[in-house]
Amino acid sequence: MSIWWSLHLRREAASVPLARRLLLGTMETAGVDPDISFDLSVALTEACANAVEHAGTATGYSVTAQIDGDHCRIEVADSGPGFSRDRVLCPARPTPRSQYAEHGRGLCLIEALVDHVQFHDRPGHGTVVAFDKVLKWRDGALLKAS
Repeated sequence: MSIWWSLHLRREAASVPLARRLLLGTMETAGVDPDISFDLSVALTEACANAVEHAGTATGYSVTAQIDGDHCRIEVADSGPGFSRDRVLCPARPTPRSQYAEHGRGLCLIEALVDHVQFHDRPGHGTVVAFDKVLKWRDGALLKAS
C-alpha cells in the first residue's frame, strides 16, 4: 500500500507548520515509528523554511510526499532564483562560530537526518530539495510493507 499527497503553499511563515503537521499526521496514521517521523518532519521544516526565506519574488512553493512500502520521499520545490549547492559546505566538525549561527545550517541538518538528499538548482526557475528515508514501523501499522 502507498500514500501520496501534494501541497501548493503560499510563501509565508505560517505555511511551514502546516506542511509539518500534515506530514506528522500522515506518519502517525500510517504507523511510522515516531523517531523516523520526527527526523522527516524536521527535514521538511528546514526545506520549507528555505523556500519561504530564499525564493525571491516567487509567491508560493510546493511540497510532495510519498510513502511507498518502506520508503518515504519528500520534495520541496520553489520558483525563486535558485542557488549553488557548492556554496553550502557541511563541515564534519563545525567551528564555534558556525555552530551558533542563526542561518546556514538547514541543508546540513537535512543531510544528517535523511538517508539520501538531492538538490536540484534551476537557475532563474527555483530549487528542488528532494530527500528519502527508509521507514520503520510500529506494531500493527496500517501501511507496513509485507
